[in-house]
Amino acid sequence: MISPENFLEKLLADYNSALSNNGINGERVAKRLYELSKIGFTSAGGSNRPGFSKEEKQAKELVKTWMKEAGLDVHEDGAGNVFGRLEGHNNQLPAIASGSHVDSVPNGGHFDGPLGVLAALEVVEAWRETDHNPLKPFEVIIFSDEEGSRFNGGLTGSMAMMGSINYEEQIKLNDFNGDSFTTVLEEYGTTLEKFKMAKREKNDLEFFVEVHIEQGKRLEKANLPVGIVNGIAGPCWVEIIFTGKAGHAGNTPMNDRNDALIAASEFILAVETLPEKVSPTSVATVGKMNVSPNGVNVIPGEVTLYVDIRDIKEETRDQLVELVLEEAKAIAEKRSIKIAIQEKTRVKPVPIEENIQNKLANVLERHGIEPISIPSGAGHDAMILGRELPVSMIFVRSKDGISHNPKEWTSLNDCVTSVHVLKEFIESMMGE
Repeated sequence: MISPENFLEKLLADYNSALSNNGINGERVAKRLYELSKIGFTSAGGSNRPGFSKEEKQAKELVKTWMKEAGLDVHEDGAGNVFGRLEGHNNQLPAIASGSHVDSVPNGGHFDGPLGVLAALEVVEAWRETDHNPLKPFEVIIFSDEEGSRFNGGLTGSMAMMGSINYEEQIKLNDFNGDSFTTVLEEYGTTLEKFKMAKREKNDLEFFVEVHIEQGKRLEKANLPVGIVNGIAGPCWVEIIFTGKAGHAGNTPMNDRNDALIAASEFILAVETLPEKVSPTSVATVGKMNVSPNGVNVIPGEVTLYVDIRDIKEETRDQLVELVLEEAKAIAEKRSIKIAIQEKTRVKPVPIEENIQNKLANVLERHGIEPISIPSGAGHDAMILGRELPVSMIFVRSKDGISHNPKEWTSLNDCVTSVHVLKEFIESMMGE
């Protein structure tokens, strides 16, 4: 099992020190990843920093210290979002921003979130060491409660900043201890009133870019350190209930059954074949199912299942939703099974503008990296900001595609490469 000290040793073990150049210091990135890993370090070698917890706050306070040492003007809003601002040559212009989060899922990894924050901060460190003053103001942002493990939600800080929270629903939430959202805020050191004041003017920011581990294997299979996110998928969750007739498993002939589970099983197999009919980036998953009466010797009378349908484009995502529902209805009709369908959520995907992808591709090529486009199936803070302003994401190679797990790993070489790419990309977006 890895310890915090082993974590640092492993990071530095195969680091190519030649990557520490142009003001970027890989050893500094490693030590900061290490210092953050110690906060909420679990017995299994993972990270446990729930949103609005003392651990998340401690991690933010540590990064705020580094921000101030780097010369940033630091403040925190009522939602716990942290902003480190560096003034540019023309401070009347909207800021370019980059960052991520420092909270984690229970027993998660040490790169998901912190890498994006430290990469953005390292860009500032590099500018400071090379006496570079950017053309426009730049902000390093730490968003609160991205993972959502506290309230089974997520992206709380970025939604508060963008003014996209439904407060009537938010205040009804209770955390894993049974504490209300309002109580948790007060224990964290803020209030609901201050939380509501976290909304920023949309014209404060011109552009946001987030560095994040891939959480998949595409870069690893292509043997590439970083890649270009071409869109952030928006999920649609649908509840489907198949209702047949429960009966005795021994006394009911096979040709006289209304088995809800057989219908559901046929549907689940069909779902696997549908995404390829719509888009190469679409996916559909049945990840949760309840069987009733759920007895060994009872024919299932009712099955409730949930389908998660995603794509980076709204049109193709919605086409897939229709295909899934048509398939469910057709199977139910064929097997004389009743069906009830209820949509639980539908979130707009966020495609990344092609001209922004092209600019990032140019940066990769200058670094000798083949540009590869990758859809993000997971949600990110960039998705929330991307509904209102241009955004980009840089994915960094994940070992074995593992994420939200103590085994989550990204080499220091790849982490530092992502900083070099981020720095040059930000400068190009500033027009430098």
